[in-house]
Amino acid sequence: MDEFKEGSLQNVDEAELEEKTVVDEIKEEQEEEEEEDEEALPHSEFLDIFEEGLALMVQDPLLCDLPIQVTLEEVNSQVALEYGQAMTVRVCKADGEVMPIVVVQSATVLDLKKAIRRYMELKQQREGGVKHISWKYVWRTFHLVFNGEKLEEDKKKLKDYGIRNRDEVTFLKKLRMK
Repeated sequence: MDEFKEGSLQNVDEAELEEKTVVDEIKEEQEEEEEEDEEALPHSEFLDIFEEGLALMVQDPLLCDLPIQVTLEEVNSQVALEYGQAMTVRVCKADGEVMPIVVVQSATVLDLKKAIRRYMELKQQREGGVKHISWKYVWRTFHLVFNGEKLEEDKKKLKDYGIRNRDEVTFLKKLRMK
């Protein structure tokens, strides 16, 4: 009887060993196929697939206001806006253009200025416009104004100036003192 048990155990061990070997071979083949798949997809095709997926994602009602060449920052801003964690400040330029700038609820004037800069940089990239803007010059030459009050203190919160969601802030050229 002991011989039968030993023979059965030996057969079971051999069967398990063969099974493990077959499983290992299958895993190796799958890994090789995955490596081949990764190598077979050129960068340009991957970008095309990604852009198609992004275009589908932007069709979502929550994200439909975003451009097709959307950035992660813009998606996050839109989601934060939807959840009430951010607000849109409409910045009016002298030429009549209104820029919808999204900032967090606790944003400062400096945060608004950075968001304006980022908005303009993205716009220029998409339209192929002016290559460089001197923001030092812009902030030396223009004020941001809300209800007749200049937003001069960069560290002061927008809420302290009374700015709420969808309020309009204007670019106003500074007057020179002679």
